[in-house]
Formats: sequence, C-alpha cells, structure tokens
Amino acid sequence: MSTSRAKTPQTMKSATAAKKLGILLSAAPAEFQEGPVSRDELNALQADPPSWLADLRRGGPHPRQVVAAKLRVSASGLARAGITGPLTTAEIENLKAENPDWLEREQAIRTKVREEELRLKQQRTKA
Repeated sequence: MSTSRAKTPQTMKSATAAKKLGILLSAAPAEFQEGPVSRDELNALQADPPSWLADLRRGGPHPRQVVAAKLRVSASGLARAGITGPLTTAEIENLKAENPDWLEREQAIRTKVREEELRLKQQRTKA
C-alpha cells in the first residue's frame, strides 16, 4: 500500500528569484534576501509587484544583464567598457545621453551578432 505525501511547495534561493525578477538581490529588502522563495510567492510578486519591487525595477540599481539590455549591448560589452557593477536608471540614461564611443561600438557589435544569428536560423529552417 502506498502512502501519499503532501506536496511540498517548490522553492528557490532568493538569488535565483531576484534574477528571475530582474533585480539586484543586495538592493532587495532583508526579508526577501534571507529565505527561500516559493514558486507561488514568485508568481505573486510578478503578477502584483509590491512597491519595493516596482521601485527597484524603475530606478535600480540594476544587475548587469538588465543594464546590458537597457543599453542594447552584451554583458561582455559592459565588461570590455570597464562597467562591472550595477547601475541605476539615472546612470544608464546619462550613458545613453553621452553616447560614448564604446557604447556605439558595442551596440554595433550586438546588432551584427543578432543579424548573424538570424541569418543562421533562417538557413537552418530552409535546410
């Protein structure tokens, strides 16, 4: 005879949840940082973000992947430019306004890479 166990909720580390939410873990409230996050809690945060989450998404500081996406460059491009830490939305907007040479160069590289990926994908679908 088999015994049925109650399903335990699926949980993840707070760092994983922060990555899925697109926020910097160190900028999140202590209660979020301290414990595991269940799948249901993550879904609730995504569906109806509390003010702290909305504020972090709007003003930052943002993790590297988010910074790269907002600047339309790769994470490697940020590293080549010497940007290794998080940036706020204001700092990102300042970089866009200044439009330094490295930013233009990295955006062009990313565009070429995406075009090549698209070309290869189309080539595979024809074959």
